Parts: sequence; structure tokens; C-alpha cells
Amino acid sequence: MEKPKPQRPNARSSAPSHHPVKPATIPTWQNCVNKWLNPNLGDIPLAAVNNATVKGLVVKMNEAGLSPKTVSNYVGLAKLIVASAINENGEQLLPRKWNHDFIDMPVVQKQHQPTFAAETMSSIVRKAEGQEQVLYALLVGTGLRVGEAIGLEIRHLSEDCRTITVEQSCWQGDIQIPKTKNAYRQVDLCSSLADLLKVFVGDRKSGLLFTNRTGKPLSQTNLLRRSLHPILAELSIGKAGFHAMRRFRTTWLRKQRSPEDLIKFWLGHAKESVTDGYSKLADDVEFRAQVAETAGAGFEVPAPLISMVPRISEERTTVVSA
Repeated sequence: MEKPKPQRPNARSSAPSHHPVKPATIPTWQNCVNKWLNPNLGDIPLAAVNNATVKGLVVKMNEAGLSPKTVSNYVGLAKLIVASAINENGEQLLPRKWNHDFIDMPVVQKQHQPTFAAETMSSIVRKAEGQEQVLYALLVGTGLRVGEAIGLEIRHLSEDCRTITVEQSCWQGDIQIPKTKNAYRQVDLCSSLADLLKVFVGDRKSGLLFTNRTGKPLSQTNLLRRSLHPILAELSIGKAGFHAMRRFRTTWLRKQRSPEDLIKFWLGHAKESVTDGYSKLADDVEFRAQVAETAGAGFEVPAPLISMVPRISEERTTVVSA
């Protein structure tokens, strides 16, 4: 096939890079490009990628047994690549009106989004030990993303540990800056959770809040495999990831009728309306602290009995009473 001209780029491409994406998304996009887009659309001029060609791609993905959500995500990436072709004025060279009915896009049903009841969450935290116990309590009591919690440094904590400043996260051992401005925020803790965190910090003045035995960031995969999933199995609960704790916190805050403005602020979610932009509740530090205290943790926060060491030992050891 004749090599396409510059203004008509070929469909064989890597993921578009003009918008920042999370590090976790890049491997998924690369896999999609390598396994599906390049083999099926790579030799087609980008100008020829339309509803008909994408329909053929969808047929192959459905035949391969990909889930509706995966098909939707992969088709979405193909659309992004087509839309990434722009002229010197920043206008799309190949505008498309995508027809999902014609493409036979599968319907994405309600996704499985596990969460935990308050009693279950208390049991999970109770069975965890050492810094894992503090980490899980922090995730449940704040709604932090696990990468944000693993990336926390001592300098991100207020002196009384009642406020956490989120300005970075950790992905596969590397510290990353947030993708969006909403992720830069402060999260307020209730006093019982702050007391647990303060004992855990001890006299440390710098460095990561949570580390492995070599002083490096914790691994999300290892935490799931060695700690959370065994605890869930012991409690006869199906496997779930750390995001279930974030869902629990969101649900708990709404049950306590916490202001929606603060819920979005603490979770790092974007404002959705002009009214959201007008509200300045997040700037009222004293009010935030009051709401956080009133809402509470939502689970039984363990009371530390001895100083905790921020290391994962070879064998699990008990640091708090049952």
C-alpha cells in the first residue's frame, strides 16, 4: 500500500500523547495498539478508518470473547487516534460521526463494583497488622487512592495528623505527579484515625510514610497477594481491590449527609456544575475539620498499644489488641 501523506497519517500508531494519561493507562493502551489496532487497522490509511472498518474490529473482538467494557475502551482508543490528526490550526483533519448502532457496539452492563460493609471493614483492619493495618485504616477513613497513600511522605501530614496534603502518588515503585488539578487536595481525618497515624509516624520527620523492608515504596500487587486477599479469604469474602475501600468511604460520607462539595474535594473528583465552582466550602479549613469529625471513620479504628515500625516483616506480628 502506498505510504500515506503527512496530512493523512496511517492508522498504525501509538497511543496519542497530547493529553496526559495515568501511568497505569499507558500499558493498557500499548497492549490494545499491539494486539488489536495495528494487526487489524494498521495498514489502513487513517482517513479510511470509519464506522465500517471499526465495525469489523468490533466483530473480531466480540468473537475473541472480550468483555463489552474492554471493547468499548479499545474502540475509544481508536477514536482518539483518528481525532489526533489535526492541521496547523489545531482543527481535526478527519472529523467523524460515530454510529454505535451501525458498529454493533456491545452494551456495557452495570459493572461489578465491590465494596464492604462497616462491620466487614472493621474486621479487615483488625486482622491486618503493623503498617498494613495503618494503611488500610487510612484508605478506609479517607477515601485516598491506594497509589496516593503509598506515595505519602511525612511532610504531607500536618503536625497533628488531622490533615493530609495529596500532591503525588506511587505507581510500580515510581513517584508520579497527579494527572488532574483536582487530585491536588487536602484530606481531613477524624481524631481517632489521626491518633493512630500519629503513633505510627512516631518521631520520624521525613521520608515515605509506608515502606518495605528496604525503605522503598510498597507494592500494590504484593499487598493484595500477601495481605488483603488472604484476609478476605479468611473472612469468606470474595476478592476485591483497594478501590472497594474508596467506595466504602464515599458511601459512608453520603450516609452521614456530608456536603457533596467536600466529598468531591476529599476524593479528588472534578466539579460538575457552575454552582460547584461557586462553592468555597473546601477553603474553610475549620468547617472541613468539623465535618470530618462528625462523619467519623465509619469503622472501628484500632487503638495502638505499642510503637509501630513502618516495615513489613517476614512473619505477621500482632501490634494491637483484638
